[in-house]
Amino acid sequence: MDLGIKGRRGLVCAASKGLGRGCAEALAEAGVDLVINSRTEAEITQTAHEIADRYGVSVTPVAADITTDEGRAKVLAAVGQADILVTNAGGPPPGNWTDWNRDDFIRAIDANMLSAIALMQALVPGMIERGWGRVVNITSASVRSPVSVLGLSNTARAGLTGFVAGMSRQVAPHGVVVNNILPGIHATDRADSLDRGVASQKGIDMDEARHRREATIPARTYGRPEDFGATCAFLCSEQARFIIGQNILLDGGALNATI
Repeated sequence: MDLGIKGRRGLVCAASKGLGRGCAEALAEAGVDLVINSRTEAEITQTAHEIADRYGVSVTPVAADITTDEGRAKVLAAVGQADILVTNAGGPPPGNWTDWNRDDFIRAIDANMLSAIALMQALVPGMIERGWGRVVNITSASVRSPVSVLGLSNTARAGLTGFVAGMSRQVAPHGVVVNNILPGIHATDRADSLDRGVASQKGIDMDEARHRREATIPARTYGRPEDFGATCAFLCSEQARFIIGQNILLDGGALNATI
């Protein structure tokens, strides 16, 4: 399918690996010129070269922490105007609800709610002026099915979801489409980190920890970043013009719900 976005310009955050890279690859395959960011210069530069060589698009790497004012300023200076924005940031650490203090919550909200909002406030007005734009926020399946040990993530990402629910409908008349993707467990460093925690807690090896988690997923496997990226690219397509303010759950059927 021709997604109709060849020649558009996009920003994909936290794109050196994992779900962010999956999104960057899929958009590049569709012909989108990209600015991609992550914290580590060597990793993001290598990723940019690989994507540009593979798909023949322009890919500009920016090493910066997207969750800070300084990092966002550096990325936005490199982007200029963008037709497509994919927000993404690593999730806060797991823990117990009794252990988190105000500073822990502020850090989580800054990283996983306010950083995405700041990027939308910076780039969406230009999309409105030009009459076309796409925003995809990578949040979490925990927005719909909370994970007890990920309370910091549950809180921050639910806040972003609430913001998008209203904002997306305000910008839709101007040709700007805003949606969220809610990933369940995918084969990324984040999954490895969670599995290591379970392995340590239960006294089992990583393979067994992963096997036990896979057994709880109806699809019986972790998601793949490339499949996640394909969904992101479709939500950035011309064909997605009627999908407004939705939360697309990609969890292999883990959430047991009728609606």
